[in-house]
This record gives sequence, structure tokens and C-alpha cells, in this order.
Amino acid sequence: MSDIANCPTCAAKAVIKTINGETIYKAVQDEDALKKVGQLKKAMQKFKEKAEALEKELAQLKS
Repeated sequence: MSDIANCPTCAAKAVIKTINGETIYKAVQDEDALKKVGQLKKAMQKFKEKAEALEKELAQLKS
């Protein structure tokens, strides 16, 4: 995941990158934020499905 910080010139949220010792700030666009939220939702859904499968397996083992 990208590093996020406040831009020192405009105080907006920005993705930071360090290239050759120079820090570069790139403003976070709404599209970027929505893309990251979508990725997080997919990851959480996969985790939820794994947890439910493990709960079912545990219930079967207890029976």
C-alpha cells in the first residue's frame, strides 16, 4: 500500500514517494481513493469467507 501524508504546501492528502533522496508528493484523487476502498472491500470479503468456512469446519469437528 502507498504511503500517505499531508502535502507541506497545500495540506491536502498526498501519496509520497522518495526518488534519489527527493520526496515527491502526488495528490490523492477520488478515483485513487475509490480504487483502494474497492481493494480493501475485496480483501475483507475473502477474509470473511475464510472465517465462515473455518467456523463451519470447527462446528463439524465438535460434533
